[in-house]
Amino acid sequence: MTGKLYGVGVGPGDPDLMTLRAHRLISEARVVAYPTLAGTESFARSIAARVIPDAAREIVMDVPMTTAREPAQAAYDAGAAEIAAVLEAGCDVVCLCEGDPFFYGSFMYLFARLSGRFDVEVVPGVTSITACAARAGLPLAARNERLTVLPGPLPEGELRARIEGAESVAIMKVGRHLAKIRGVIDALGFTDQAVYVERATLAEEVICPLVEAPEKAPYFSMILLTKGADPWL
Repeated sequence: MTGKLYGVGVGPGDPDLMTLRAHRLISEARVVAYPTLAGTESFARSIAARVIPDAAREIVMDVPMTTAREPAQAAYDAGAAEIAAVLEAGCDVVCLCEGDPFFYGSFMYLFARLSGRFDVEVVPGVTSITACAARAGLPLAARNERLTVLPGPLPEGELRARIEGAESVAIMKVGRHLAKIRGVIDALGFTDQAVYVERATLAEEVICPLVEAPEKAPYFSMILLTKGADPWL
């Protein structure tokens, strides 16, 4: 019998927002896997740190910080091979993923490599979008309204076209693209309808109108835009 792989969403940051199922699986895990970025501390692990058993083996996938796809793919290849060896030995593996595994989640890359060979279960988690909207007190969609989700690294022209044709917008992965995104929103005349959220649910959380946002933003930041209404009403 081979082991089972669990892709577990641990939520946006606050450990209290982990689901009961995530908490149980992590607390009972013999092997825990997670990605890191270029040798830095794993954000997913930091969320689940107080739940991971002291005796658990930890598989760390060090993903290089580069726009090139090949180094990251190689890191996931290596991580998948190490996880596969554990599964083949009959032991389950719990893989941590911040937010939700299938919503811009790193686990999807392991799922693509391993789901054809092993039993895999995906455990959903609270997404950054829902967390940011909740912390900002900003309903995103009702009745037949549409919500458009955009990644910040999109080219300026594509961002403009997609924002212009949308009703409510969530722009993720803001980071170093803040100035570009802010310029697009301002040119479209929607700055007064935009809210900036940084590190939602964490102690260092920042929530403010986009016009008051800092000059630099971390990767874990988001802009929420609701057209036709004051976002704070």
